[in-house]
Amino acid sequence: MLEQTVVKAYKEFTLRFYHELFARFQDQETGLTAAEIFAAEAIRALGAPTVNEFAAFMHVSTPNAAYKINSLVRKGYVEKERSAEDKREFLLHVTRKYETYCGAGDRVQSAVARIRDRFTPEECAKFGEMLSVISEELLPLPDQDGGDGGKET
Repeated sequence: MLEQTVVKAYKEFTLRFYHELFARFQDQETGLTAAEIFAAEAIRALGAPTVNEFAAFMHVSTPNAAYKINSLVRKGYVEKERSAEDKREFLLHVTRKYETYCGAGDRVQSAVARIRDRFTPEECAKFGEMLSVISEELLPLPDQDGGDGGKET
């Protein structure tokens, strides 16, 4: 039962995410390809990666990553910021323009508000604890060097 519930929730989260993301971008005529949308989402999720970190995570060559990133920069969806630690590197950020079009933050805030309305503070705290365990221990992101995030297989 638990496995079926987790599979169903994962499927519904991903389908809703893809549906809303593509519908929103199609309506706005952004000129982004599906690959560019996924690249921008990865940049946002990675939290200011360098070009090399982005390339390693996406399993693409650095020149290929730079090409995709430069296209997103030209279209105004990603910006590069010179690293304060290493002036040779640039940190990548999605722009407000991208955030406005994708609107994921609004959906998350709305879902959290509905959760708080429906459940007790204790239940919300337990749910938060469970999500943390899932995120940090059970489903860690793979290492950006192509490893498996320390997860034993």
